[in-house]
Amino acid sequence: MAPIRTYSNWNNRSSNAGEQIEPYRHYYFICEGKNTEKWYFEKFIDIRKSLSIHSEIDISYLEKTEEHENLSSPKELIKFADEQKNGKIPFDPKFDKMIVVFDADIFENQQNNYEEIIELGKKRNILGVTNPSFELFLLLHFEGAVDEIILPDSENIIKNEWVGTANNRRRYIEDIFRKKAKMRPKSNMAIGELANHVLTAISQEKKLNNNIELCKGIVTSNIGIIIQSIIDDQCND
Repeated sequence: MAPIRTYSNWNNRSSNAGEQIEPYRHYYFICEGKNTEKWYFEKFIDIRKSLSIHSEIDISYLEKTEEHENLSSPKELIKFADEQKNGKIPFDPKFDKMIVVFDADIFENQQNNYEEIIELGKKRNILGVTNPSFELFLLLHFEGAVDEIILPDSENIIKNEWVGTANNRRRYIEDIFRKKAKMRPKSNMAIGELANHVLTAISQEKKLNNNIELCKGIVTSNIGIIIQSIIDDQCND
């Protein structure tokens, strides 16, 4: 089995009639997490028509498999993403985009080489970063979440400490999300349905810091900006 599995609905047809065409541009998502992000971005791919994404754009989710399944280090994730461009996926650097999504909370608590990672990653990729984690972006899909939940509690959210009992420990942002969404983000496939409200998330994200180069100690997300850029792409460059 290949170390990666690709999910895409490019040029799906109700029948086999009609000539298949090549997309003008590929967007590839590769993510730190192995469940939550997978369910979300696969649903985003499924609803592309409702978002009026250009018909000549292919969006694919690259699912890590085998020994790479639990790969989560941002530096190693960027390296792995770059390796896929060397003949493992159709990738033309003149047109195609690789989007690498990871959490910044590890740099808050353990590592101090964030600037180095960002500089490395931006050379050949688009970086999608959430601080503290992807659950923050998921919260944005609920109307009023920024003003009612995130901003008033930003200090605790950025600390993102462990909460809960010994047998049911979770990070603070995940705990907030569970209470709001009434589901566990790492074990409930219904997470993907939130993509139906991605325009709400895009709008609310504008109220937060979107500059991933300056996110140390700041609640941050730029996932919505990336998705909006895909929606706006008219394949004219």
